[in-house]
Amino acid sequence: MAETSMAERELLRHFLATLAYRAVRCLDGAPELFPRFDSGGGRTALVILTHMGDLLEWALSMAEGQERWKPDAPEDWGRQVQRFHRGLERLDQLLASATPLQAEGTRLLQGPLADAMTHVGQLAILRRLAGAPVPRENFYLADVQKGRVGPGQPPPRKPF
Repeated sequence: MAETSMAERELLRHFLATLAYRAVRCLDGAPELFPRFDSGGGRTALVILTHMGDLLEWALSMAEGQERWKPDAPEDWGRQVQRFHRGLERLDQLLASATPLQAEGTRLLQGPLADAMTHVGQLAILRRLAGAPVPRENFYLADVQKGRVGPGQPPPRKPF
């Protein structure tokens, strides 16, 4: 396994911050029915968000050298939102530390982290189908900062 450089760690941390920023756009202001909304595809927003938390826990377990896949039950929206951010925070803290990663950073990105970002897109589509689209924004100008992976994200800099 190749050593993950500090530059790679910093890029992964920025990716986690981007994931948090974009996910918050889909989660904040969602209508009350959103967690259980089903467009006919069988996966509700709650199921998708729960899976995103599963992916982050999986990524962390690989990075710590104890790979495990343990899916959670999609039962409570608020708990899953907290779990998602807790997963981001724990992975970000590991990347910010001097602790050697037990998994290649590029593989974490191509696997669970890219998968989680794909699911942010699914949440955005579900919001639109639920009649509450995510406001458009120029993400290139977004105030994304590594280390800021919690629910408290800044407002859009340049909404469309």
